[in-house]
Amino acid sequence: MTPTSSERSCRRAAAAPAFFCNSRFNVRDAAGINADVALLLNLIILLGFMGYFEAVLTLPGIAGVILTVGMGVDSNVLIFERIREELRNGKTPPSAVDQGFSHAWITIVDTHVTTIVSAAILFLFGTGPVKGFAVTLTFGLLANLFTAVFVSRVIFDWILSRKERGEALSI
Repeated sequence: MTPTSSERSCRRAAAAPAFFCNSRFNVRDAAGINADVALLLNLIILLGFMGYFEAVLTLPGIAGVILTVGMGVDSNVLIFERIREELRNGKTPPSAVDQGFSHAWITIVDTHVTTIVSAAILFLFGTGPVKGFAVTLTFGLLANLFTAVFVSRVIFDWILSRKERGEALSI
């Protein structure tokens, strides 16, 4: 494997979550872009944290970043599917977004708290590399809570503010 092929593989792997979000959600009304922005901001916050504390990105740390991205995609899928469900039940788009976020919130907090507790146990009983995984995962999940819930909500509110009253929200 050459450095060029490794770089190409890394680019493809980094683009995979964005491709999934754009193909899963309707790009026309920016739901996929919303998910991509939340994931990108999540990674920027996580890498910013690591840079601020001068943390070294080891292989277990990369695994923590990958798991964080996976949890970020899962959070967006939960929220967007809940919004779809509310729209199918006849709610107006602003109401569907509000109910979608409020109903998905409990599930997202539950999954993140459970994973953070597991990471805390790994940190307490693990050695160097395992502790690095636990720290990376914990801060990635905290960043994900912020981006998936707050940032995505702000983006949806902005999208809704640009729509005419009664205009459908395609998600």
